[in-house]
Amino acid sequence: MKNIREILKERILVLDGAMGTMLQRYKFTEEDFRGERFKDWKSPVQGNNDLLSLTQPEAIAEVHRKYFAAGADIVETNTFSSTTIAMADYGMEELVYDLNFESARIAKEVADEFTAKEPNKPRFVVGSLGPTNKTASMSPDVNHPGYRAVSFDELRIAYKQQVEALLDGGVDMLMVETIFDTLNAKAALFAIEEVKEERNIDVPIMVSGTITDASGRTLSGQTAEAFLISVSHIPILSVGFNCALGADQLVPHLEVLSTKTEHAVSAHPNAGLPNAFGEYDETPEQMAAQIKEYVEKGLVNIVGGCCGTTPEHIKEIADLVKKYNPRSLPVTGQ
Repeated sequence: MKNIREILKERILVLDGAMGTMLQRYKFTEEDFRGERFKDWKSPVQGNNDLLSLTQPEAIAEVHRKYFAAGADIVETNTFSSTTIAMADYGMEELVYDLNFESARIAKEVADEFTAKEPNKPRFVVGSLGPTNKTASMSPDVNHPGYRAVSFDELRIAYKQQVEALLDGGVDMLMVETIFDTLNAKAALFAIEEVKEERNIDVPIMVSGTITDASGRTLSGQTAEAFLISVSHIPILSVGFNCALGADQLVPHLEVLSTKTEHAVSAHPNAGLPNAFGEYDETPEQMAAQIKEYVEKGLVNIVGGCCGTTPEHIKEIADLVKKYNPRSLPVTGQ
């Protein structure tokens, strides 16, 4: 299979869209989430989308298929919350290996199906490492600013378990994504480097932060450039932004990354900003029209969608980027 680094020099790669948005269409009940295996689980599990990789694997495979069929080159595993830290909400810490392994296996199986049909367009699977629901550099308690709900070491251990299972399940790459606290991301990157060293392997790493508001900073207070500097000591495939903002609002931050990094640049924004009901109204056509600015300016190498995006959005984006060259990468870059 062609090396992803080589393909990145030839064309803009397309990442998939939102998993959660698609799973909402199934209207799964508490019983559906539980399946047979968890029918007597002690607490409610509805809303634990990652669990569906174990209880509704065909639905997860179907979502991946729809994104590949729409033109995606890369799909993300259904593992955004598959760490012991995030799964503690459901008392499901001991399921972390199964969740990651099965999610990776399902996605890889579907990717292989599509690659076999179109060998000239290989499909890839990236293991999704979400930020967890705790932050290492800020206190959750305004009255105790020195308090931390999680330590760097706890995060490192949790991410290491996740990385090992994702690799065992067959992912091609790893993505530390939706980073709102760079210290959490550094723990994830440290864990990945540990596993790479122990297994004597090299796995491409994507890093994607999230700008949380109009100030242009991450939640832990970093500008786009500061965030880039904070993660640049690790050999990564790409750096970029996802979530939080719509496509048009990401432009200035992508411009900063594009001029400052030798790595590939990625973007998978939301379908605009949520409305009063928390839903996303931006149509595929509207979103593609905004992403056109990215490709006309030569800002990106990888582009896809986050919250509110669907295969319809990805198809519009895939059709658009075919007509443009990727942002040029230095010959000696990662």
